Amino acid sequence: MAIRVMLVDDQALLRTGFRMVLAAQPDMEVVAEAGDGAEALEVLKSTPVDVVLMDVRMPRLDGVEATGRICAQPDPPKVLILTTFDLDEYAFSGLKAGASGFMLKDVPPAELLAAIRSVHSGDAVVAPTTTRRLLDRFAPMLPDSGKGNQHKELERLTDREREVMILVAQGLSNGEIAGRLVLSEATVKTHVGRILTKLGLRDRVQVVVLAYETGLVRAGGGA
Repeated sequence: MAIRVMLVDDQALLRTGFRMVLAAQPDMEVVAEAGDGAEALEVLKSTPVDVVLMDVRMPRLDGVEATGRICAQPDPPKVLILTTFDLDEYAFSGLKAGASGFMLKDVPPAELLAAIRSVHSGDAVVAPTTTRRLLDRFAPMLPDSGKGNQHKELERLTDREREVMILVAQGLSNGEIAGRLVLSEATVKTHVGRILTKLGLRDRVQVVVLAYETGLVRAGGGA
């Protein structure tokens, strides 16, 4: 079954370009388009979608607010934020709102297609190291309120899971974590899966965000 994609951008020309790229793929189908976040929410009420390509700077309802509302719904589509500038504060907000990753609008077509497939399969498409750079820059924007409750969430983790979470947040891959902790890569993958389940997170990107929010990892990558 083809991956059902929705394009959300206030520039019709950009939507046309993305649609042409996706239409050439046998495993993808553009099933809907919208010119802003409000229209996207309306369209999603009647159109099944797997992956939303979401612009951030749009009239009426921006992509960050729309992403938050979409991700709060039961069984929502995955959201991939599109941004003009790397380390854009909008991308930071989009990740916090529940997006599975972000990409630059001028990304090569092959990378965009790979990202859509990756998000659809349940992976995050932002490398943890990239997410960490993003959070290093914007961590001061994180609210102080509620940290006590967030720390309580981490109490569900075993010591080993907590250790793995710190290394994920520092940008290490499963293979690198396995080498650091002298574990098999399969064991690390199991630990990551349990962390996601226990904390109710969707992917590694949200692991990194939560690690910063709770102070488990500080700006600059230190634990």
